[in-house]
Amino acid sequence: MLDALKDLQILDDMLVYVIIGDNGASAEGSLQGTFNEMVTLTGFAHLETPEFLRDHLDQFGGTESYNHYAVPWAHAMDTPYQWTKQIASHFGGTRNGTIVHWPKRVAAKGELRHQFCHVVDIAPTVLEAAGVPEPVEVNGVAQRPYEGVSMLYTFADEKAAERHVTQYFEMFGNRGIYHNGWTAVTRHSTPWIQVVTTKPFDEDRWELYDTTKDWTQANDVAQQYPDKLAELQRLWLIEAAQYNVLPIDDRVVERTNPDLAGRPQLVRGTRQLLFGGMGRLTESSVISLKNKSHAVSAEIVVADGDDADGVIIAQGGITGGWSLYAREGKAKYCYNFYGHAQYYIESTDKLPSGQHQLRMEFKYDGGGIGKGGTVTLYLDGKPIGSGRVDQTEPFIFSADETLDIGHETGSPVTKDYERRRFNGKVKWVEIDVGDRADDAEHMIKAADRLTVAMGMQ
Repeated sequence: MLDALKDLQILDDMLVYVIIGDNGASAEGSLQGTFNEMVTLTGFAHLETPEFLRDHLDQFGGTESYNHYAVPWAHAMDTPYQWTKQIASHFGGTRNGTIVHWPKRVAAKGELRHQFCHVVDIAPTVLEAAGVPEPVEVNGVAQRPYEGVSMLYTFADEKAAERHVTQYFEMFGNRGIYHNGWTAVTRHSTPWIQVVTTKPFDEDRWELYDTTKDWTQANDVAQQYPDKLAELQRLWLIEAAQYNVLPIDDRVVERTNPDLAGRPQLVRGTRQLLFGGMGRLTESSVISLKNKSHAVSAEIVVADGDDADGVIIAQGGITGGWSLYAREGKAKYCYNFYGHAQYYIESTDKLPSGQHQLRMEFKYDGGGIGKGGTVTLYLDGKPIGSGRVDQTEPFIFSADETLDIGHETGSPVTKDYERRRFNGKVKWVEIDVGDRADDAEHMIKAADRLTVAMGMQ
């Protein structure tokens, strides 16, 4: 991009920011490292025994892994600061170097600026640089004031008085505040422990640092300056109330599942209609099937003379997920549990040519999260195969895998595929959850599908 701007002879007119990272190095890979990061992120680190890691050593860094370095590497990469990503209280989790490039407006070259700045300052800086006021209203919607402070004043004067004098931090209950060169911080959680018993916030120990003299937060002076610490703790509460931080939510992995987190969802309800060719749908844009009974119905067309083959619908990938597909003419369902176990259910006979409705019903065992269930395959309402899935993933399949209809674009849920793209046609797929999945006829009638389609208008 920069080369293109240079070729157009406009690079010198551009205000360019290069932010070195978005946070400190991550300590989410556990104390021993992980072959599949989703295992540790969702509280199943016990699956990766030393024996398992040793058996997969040659696959680390390859296409079959989703690996992550161990905690000591994170601490090393965050040197000389304390702590890591997620720990918003300490600079090791938040502080990054930034390069600003704007030759036509910034005369200085290769200089450093030490005024406190935050990522929220970038938008106000761009607006001031362009001479554009903050928007008061956009498309009829009143806008909140920007929360940052333009850093344009620092470009010409390295000794300019600091203007962004106060900034709160919070993540998973880890809290901190910067104010006029001081930082008060408290660590509430540990990043490689994802499922924890909530502890009272009052039990957290606060630390105090004079960052004008101790920018690495190495020497805690809380006992020397108790009044200053109390002042900053009070200021944190004021800032937290102003910027909607309260009430503090210190849950970790539970927040990845909207059902458990109790937060707003992009897709709500008990049924969702999708169509052939749709793909790269993130988990947040697809109705959640986790920890509940559900059904997936697909209207497919199998060409004359062809054995049905390929993916009809798949969600997730090597880190975990599920797929309804065809192999050598037979319908198959695979549930991939973190890559540690794959459960397969297959139809007894081949799928006939023509247009048909293929359905997978998952009857959840209940009794908590992450339990198993019984899977039954149906063709045009008649059972064609059944089997068991012993355990399921309760929170999230992946940070970046998606759902696809009629093909699979990410990593494969299973190695069982002969081909990824379905060799017939997938006209539509409907996902039903809860009571909607319990259908005595085991079919989606045309009138029912019309109801869903009209409800989307």
